[in-house]
Amino acid sequence: MAVLIALLVGLVWWITAWAFGIKAFDAFLLTAAMVVGAATYVIVKPFIDRMLGRETASIDEQSAF
Repeated sequence: MAVLIALLVGLVWWITAWAFGIKAFDAFLLTAAMVVGAATYVIVKPFIDRMLGRETASIDEQSAF
């Protein structure tokens, strides 16, 4: 869900920045960075939780659907 929200916010930013005169590619780079950062967070979070000794959710609870 975090990746989807980052993508939607990034696309809104991209169109808004482009409308205000920022080059489209430059604005898209920030969108791409946001999505990659969110994906990294989602992938790494279970491993960090396990290293810190926090309870992890079961496999059924971790699924996105």
